[in-house]
Amino acid sequence: MSINYIFPLVSVIVLFLAAYVGVSAAGLEIFFGVIFPYLAVIIFLAGVILRVLDWSRSPVPFRIPTTAGQEKSLPWIKQSKFDNPSSTFGVVIRMALEILFFRSLFRNTKLVSKEDGKVFFYGMELWLWIAALAFHYSFLVVIIRHFRFFLEPVPVCIHLLEKVDGFLQVGVPGVMVSGIVLLVAITYLFFRRIYIPQVRYVSLAADYFPLFLIMGIAISGILMRYFFKANVVGAKELAMGIVTLHPTIPKGIGSIFYIHLFFVSVLIAYFPFSKLMHLGGIFLSPTRNLANNNRMKRHINPWNHPVKVHTYDEYEEEFREKMIEAGLPVEKE
Repeated sequence: MSINYIFPLVSVIVLFLAAYVGVSAAGLEIFFGVIFPYLAVIIFLAGVILRVLDWSRSPVPFRIPTTAGQEKSLPWIKQSKFDNPSSTFGVVIRMALEILFFRSLFRNTKLVSKEDGKVFFYGMELWLWIAALAFHYSFLVVIIRHFRFFLEPVPVCIHLLEKVDGFLQVGVPGVMVSGIVLLVAITYLFFRRIYIPQVRYVSLAADYFPLFLIMGIAISGILMRYFFKANVVGAKELAMGIVTLHPTIPKGIGSIFYIHLFFVSVLIAYFPFSKLMHLGGIFLSPTRNLANNNRMKRHINPWNHPVKVHTYDEYEEEFREKMIEAGLPVEKE
């Protein structure tokens, strides 16, 4: 067992125990229900702003888009307009495909060897792409569904989303597909990290911690919905009090709710300082948001320091006689 995932697992268990003991034994509902969520949102906003400002100050003197197809060249050579865009429209399409459908991950390949390394072939990482799509979209649906706790009246679109998400009317309350898919997808991503040697080798504790934290959020949410019933009316009252800056602590919500809320708050506070910040970084990545028009337009580094250059004419003027003696061609006799 590797300390890279044991330490994050223990950390999440400690967070669980801290919330459970703090609420059930110490009576710290106001800390876990009001103070820490406010603190997490402040840390999140400050962290995101600082990261974006830091990225915006990073110099990008050259066109460095990643390419996966033919660049625009001669008229009779077909260009790959979305994998190697040369216009703003192509960049917009490429970004949309990347953000909405993870196109680069879909095109990702792995090198596989068979027969003791005598035969090599490339294979698609199809299951990784499916799991990533399932995870991100199920997480998005879960987040949107939870807006019903912060809005009054609840918009019709959220009610419609709940009906679509809960089309499996198995038992009471009905099963929400997004929560199950989220837990299955995040579990797959975790086991993939520890099962594949190459991925396990490059995985750090910072890669496992958000996986375990999201697992904790999904598991506590499922337990709260189907097994340990929480006071939904009290939860909405607490949520509405937080967003209206008039927080109250209703009685009888249940410890599982505060554990769930604490996990969510930790994830929110941790978000700007982790790799999860790729949510915002994708929009500012020069490898994605730049058009590859190097053959059509000359790009000069604006940070070039003025230096004295030695031109070829000056070089030939200085060494012409020695070049002629050595039999080297010269432009001026």
